[in-house]
Amino acid sequence: MKAEIAKILQRDLAAIRREIEAYPSEADLWKSPPGITNPGGTMALHVAGNLRHFFGAVLAKDGFVRDRSAEFAARDVPRADIVARLDAAAAAVTRALDSLPESRLDEPYPVDFDGLSLSVRQFVLHLAVHLAYHLGQIDYHRRLVTGDARTVGAASIPELGDRA
Repeated sequence: MKAEIAKILQRDLAAIRREIEAYPSEADLWKSPPGITNPGGTMALHVAGNLRHFFGAVLAKDGFVRDRSAEFAARDVPRADIVARLDAAAAAVTRALDSLPESRLDEPYPVDFDGLSLSVRQFVLHLAVHLAYHLGQIDYHRRLVTGDARTVGAASIPELGDRA
């Protein structure tokens, strides 16, 4: 189970990286058409901060300190910085899952959510779905602001399998 979750998380993080790289200009990352409050750049910063916090800081205890409000307030962050943050998030996910014994998946996640206790398995699955949700938002934003309908291969099933 842990290996399958890790593959999905890494696949979707790689797809977000490709999305960010597919914007023709850095300015496009930050365009906010009417009705869009969080452009692609913001969503990528949020995803990176979210995963680094919940995998890195909480599960792997790597010392990462999250500034969630800055994830949503920052603008005009260079593409290279966004990609570096996504890469750091991918590394945090790998470190956390590699060090997590399979038996811990059914234990309570170390953070309580307004009185709700979830297992590590439940919360890690939630994080994968949350990541996929924002991947879709970034994909749609990129297509909307650039007029480029090309795919970057998000949610690719072949990336999950092992070729014989």
